[in-house]
Parts: sequence; structure tokens; C-alpha cells
Amino acid sequence: MGKQKMTEMLKGTLEGIVLAVLAARPAYGYEVTARLREEGFADIVEGTVYALLIRIEQRGFVDVEKVPSEKGPPRKVYSLNARGRDELEDFWSTWSFLSERIEQLRTEHTEPSVRADGTERTEPSGRADGSARTEPTEPTEQGDN
Repeated sequence: MGKQKMTEMLKGTLEGIVLAVLAARPAYGYEVTARLREEGFADIVEGTVYALLIRIEQRGFVDVEKVPSEKGPPRKVYSLNARGRDELEDFWSTWSFLSERIEQLRTEHTEPSVRADGTERTEPSGRADGSARTEPTEPTEQGDN
């Protein structure tokens, strides 16, 4: 996947990803970036993470504690609070809904038209919930009897 595509897709999910990192344990800005990189998000820019931390602080999802640093000014350590945990729960719920629908689309449109036994597939692809896909119907006029 191209770097630009990945960046665009991350924009909508990065807040939830950072909340998930902070749910594991409190962290300061650079530590959040380091953890993201450890998880495979190598192209995450520190400035993006810091801007996001400020935003989630303003939205009341984290508590902030200033901790003295040996090398300069105090560090802001971010910890997820109850409101942040609720937001993270909403994120995972939305993520599950979207990822299920995306996976359904992917599998429906990549299913072969021929079965493994060589016979042609004639029934519509099934949905994740086991129901068959149906075509939309035209609305009928009522009261014309």
C-alpha cells in the first residue's frame, strides 16, 4: 500500500489507536510515538501524535500529570480516564462494524464464479449473517385496488 493511502486511512483512526495505546498504560508524547512505531506504524510523525494528544486532552479523554524530567522541562504524562475509555469502547464498536462490512464487500467481490468442484456458482453470495443478498424492489402504489 502506498504511503499516501496509508496516511489518509490512518487519519480517521489514529485517535482511537492512540487511546488504545494509552489504555495499556499512561505515557508521555514521545513514548506514545515509540509504542506506535513498535506496533508497525513506522511512518507516524511525532508532531502528528503531539497534536492529537492536545486534541484528546481538550476533549477530556485523558488526565494529564506533569512529571519532572532529567533532561529539560517536565513531561506531560497522559492517562486514559473514564470518558476516554468510553470513547475507546465506541471506537472499537465502530471499528468492528466497519471492518465487518469492508470484509464482507471484499469477500463478495473476490469470490470466484466457479466453485472448487468446477460447477458454476448460480446463487447469490451469502452475507456474514447467513442471509442471502436481495435486490432492491420498486415501491408499490397503495390504494389502487
